[in-house]
Amino acid sequence: MVTLQDVARAAGVSIATASWAVNDNKNVRIPESTRRKVRKVAQELGYRQNAMARSLARGQSDLIGFISDGVATSPFAGQVIQGAQDEAWRNGKILLVVDTNGDAGMERRACSFMLERQVEGIAYSSWVHHAVRPPRDLDKVNSVLVNCFDSEGRFPAVVPDEVQGGRAATDLLLQAGHRRISFVNAVDPSPASQGRLQGYRDALAAAGVAYDPNLVIRCAADQEGGYGVVEQVLASGATAVFCHNDRTAMGLFDALRERGLHVPEDLSVVGFDNQEIISAHLHPALSTVGLPQYDLGVLGIRTLLERGAEEGAEDAEDGEGSALAYKPIRVTCPTVVRRSIRNLAPVSEV
Repeated sequence: MVTLQDVARAAGVSIATASWAVNDNKNVRIPESTRRKVRKVAQELGYRQNAMARSLARGQSDLIGFISDGVATSPFAGQVIQGAQDEAWRNGKILLVVDTNGDAGMERRACSFMLERQVEGIAYSSWVHHAVRPPRDLDKVNSVLVNCFDSEGRFPAVVPDEVQGGRAATDLLLQAGHRRISFVNAVDPSPASQGRLQGYRDALAAAGVAYDPNLVIRCAADQEGGYGVVEQVLASGATAVFCHNDRTAMGLFDALRERGLHVPEDLSVVGFDNQEIISAHLHPALSTVGLPQYDLGVLGIRTLLERGAEEGAEDAEDGEGSALAYKPIRVTCPTVVRRSIRNLAPVSEV
């Protein structure tokens, strides 16, 4: 095996200079011509870098930590990890993933493990979009939040644009000519329920349709919740329904079928999440708005690397300690049109 000493001897430099050159240590100034010469010799001799030694020389590794509370095991949010992994790989990095399942002790151990291995940064993710209290150790390394945010804005955060998503879902029905549109929303307050309601109201206002609070029906954000509100939806006189998520829409489908009613002939339905195991396999297939899981992962790692590349940025931020230093980066939620919307608009208006 070719050693660093072999490279140094062939290049006519000291072992220290050879190490600085092949490990691209930016903290040591050596002539660029020497750096190029050493690297060329190393390549010709077939020298393979020792990853641990390289990490020690650079003060960091090519590893990026990814800590989640359940993303890896949730039924449809694994795309967040896929996006993060792809973006890390495109930049010559490896993603080190730990799923804590919400265990605070495991979370602390995972942070310590990653810091000991000199990761370039940590992406901290939650499978539910909500405010979190990040682990203290995130302050010790370049970090970003994915699909969650901290109320103080201490870290960059990448989250779905819930308002835009709610507006897009409602627009699908407005563009099809519906004007009496019900919104079946989650009963519990959250960024999703609040943002999607705001998007619903914004879309109605933009179309010149008066907001009617009686058309907003709240229930548990699951199949049983959607099943249980069918009578309220039918009594509202709505011709179309925007459901908080695909599971709620699935429950509504079941309840309508039991009453001999059909989607979209009797009621048009739009969901949210694009949980394909549900939305693509309902009869008819459900039009919905997707959560941008893959893009969240990509932009999370991209934001982390861009932040790490800014010289002195981390020190400046640590010194300020001010609240609301970062506003969340909001990612567009895409529409997925299938067969659950009946078109009521004249052809000229479509």
